[in-house]
Amino acid sequence: AFKAAVLIQQWYRRYVARLEMRRRCTWRIFQSIEYACEQDQIKLHNFFSYLMDRFMPSSSKERDFISRMFISGESFKEAELEKYCDYESMEVPDSYTGPHLSFPLLPDHATALLEAFKQKQQLHARYVLTLLHETRKHLKQLPNISHVSTCYSEEVTVCGDLHGQLDDLFLIFYKNGLPSPSKSYVFNGDFVDRGKQSLEILIILFTFLLIYPKEVHLNRGNHEDHMVNLRYGFTKEVMQKYKVHGKKILKMIQNVFCWLPLATLIDQKVLIIHGGISDTTDLDMLEKIQRNKFISVLRGKKRKESKRNVEIQEVNGESKVEADPAGNGAAPSLLPQSRPAQAPSMANRLELSRWVRQTVQEQIEWCRRLVDVSESEEEELTYSSMVSLTDLDGPCWTRQEEWKQILDILWSDPMPQEGCRANTVRGGGCYFGPDVTGKILEKYNLQFLIRSHECKQEGYEFCHNRKVLTIFSASNYYEIGSNRGAYVKLGPDLVPHFVQYQANKTAHTLTMTQRQGFPVALISRVEESAFQALREKLFAHTSALISAFKAYDKDDTGRITLSNWATAVESVLHLGLPWRMLRPQLLHSTADGMLEYKSWLDDLAMEQRSQEHIQSSLLEVIYRNRSNLETIFRIIDRDHSGLISFEEFHQTWKLFSSHMNIELTDDGIKDLVRSIDFNKDGNIDFNEFLEAFRLVKQSQ
Repeated sequence: AFKAAVLIQQWYRRYVARLEMRRRCTWRIFQSIEYACEQDQIKLHNFFSYLMDRFMPSSSKERDFISRMFISGESFKEAELEKYCDYESMEVPDSYTGPHLSFPLLPDHATALLEAFKQKQQLHARYVLTLLHETRKHLKQLPNISHVSTCYSEEVTVCGDLHGQLDDLFLIFYKNGLPSPSKSYVFNGDFVDRGKQSLEILIILFTFLLIYPKEVHLNRGNHEDHMVNLRYGFTKEVMQKYKVHGKKILKMIQNVFCWLPLATLIDQKVLIIHGGISDTTDLDMLEKIQRNKFISVLRGKKRKESKRNVEIQEVNGESKVEADPAGNGAAPSLLPQSRPAQAPSMANRLELSRWVRQTVQEQIEWCRRLVDVSESEEEELTYSSMVSLTDLDGPCWTRQEEWKQILDILWSDPMPQEGCRANTVRGGGCYFGPDVTGKILEKYNLQFLIRSHECKQEGYEFCHNRKVLTIFSASNYYEIGSNRGAYVKLGPDLVPHFVQYQANKTAHTLTMTQRQGFPVALISRVEESAFQALREKLFAHTSALISAFKAYDKDDTGRITLSNWATAVESVLHLGLPWRMLRPQLLHSTADGMLEYKSWLDDLAMEQRSQEHIQSSLLEVIYRNRSNLETIFRIIDRDHSGLISFEEFHQTWKLFSSHMNIELTDDGIKDLVRSIDFNKDGNIDFNEFLEAFRLVKQSQ
């Protein structure tokens, strides 16, 4: 009996170890593919930025198009944005049965919204725009770093990424209670994208923010960025839910996002940021940056002055010094005007007030000249602008330095090794080691950091000797059962207490037999989903894989060793996966240790062709480029109508042709756009766009 017990125990331990290994491999696949997709987004944006930097517009119409393509959030000033959205002119029809809002908001409004969204009801566009308008007014008065104290509430609850998963937010409120004067919340960014109910999450969070402004705090994440939203679904979601007023809602949301605070400090001891830090992170600089300048954090670049040996670092706009037509070099000064050498004494308050106003106005004029903003575009002073403009004796940072500060805290990840290096996996931010964490904590007298940005299997994870805590609140992020969500509660002692959960409706519908094997069934389901995604990735790179395999097949036998297969696959996909361990799930058994790679690739093509009846070589290209194609389409489609007008296509093609040195006349472009418009309705929709791409590839 003892031997039998030992045998059972050994078998069970091996079984659990195998399950854990399968779980970790599945996790690596999901995470590697996710980060590769983020890297593609940044590469695509860099490509467009490269085109724009080198495209010389020949007319005012072309200049307008360029500015609309990437400066859409900035083209609307205060009064223009109000006029464009014009929510007050919208009427709510008597037939509307959804929730009603009146301002100032009350707790009953929040309760009504929660119930309405549980019933799949939709808030009227007028109320959405009004809510966004009020939220924007409130956010503009907040500092870049919010300060929270546990003295005023029993505890502070910190939530990580939600990514449009409304069920997770409902579950958090069910378990932990709604925000109230005695229950503070910090939501650490990435409220939107990927999930299908991002807008509902925003509406709920903004509602509670206005009802309890001292108890609810929102940090900006890397997905609170309209360039990221173009790729990951939020833009599409808004336009589908609000077909008439979706463009106005998106425009207002873009502006709200850039006003979200960048970080939160609890009791001056716990720093909460979305991504991480770097060896150059400076909280003093972060506190003084005008955060609203950075509509999209992806847009950070340099432009060179042709007539001056100067580089003006910039983000989100063009800083331009016009030379005098006569060639005298008379250009507006880029230095602030001299101010009084000494401030008036505190005794004369009226004179002091006038002096401060004059100094601030001079700084505003200087900033306007620097970014080429006309005097008619007046902006009201905000908390962050007052801090940066009145601290005249402090250091002066370039926009590139400010941009890097924000990029690092939104996109960075911790690593176990010492030091700080570029985050090449995501394509943005950096990897920071425990030594970097230690220096930041010591410099600012902090106990530990809380960040989000990374999905964790248990919903949370400590690293750097428990000095960095990652919290992730979107359960079932990759697939049902892939991970738990979690939130953390901090009391006056600042000791973290975790609550984990899984918003999983599937578990409630399982039979008793299925329930007994539920963990195994879940792992199998998640594993299959991961390998399906990996097979699609392999298929999308068929041509490159064949070239890599042939490098090992010198005699052109059509066969390579399994070891060479693993090396070649990694050299093409760069996913950092343990390919030798994944072989059993990806390859059929090979008797002599050799793989017939052409037959294997044919099998992959058959799998994908069974889903879409398209020639495999074309399908490969579409699989590899579909995300990029859709993002390009949405960038060209500036009014988010789901259609590209002939004019938008014409200007975009001129941008591409200038980069590729293709000579094409205006008549040639018109012929091209007419040929893509298959249904001859005068516009190009995404299906036509994709079909044109497919046909071009086929002809090649």
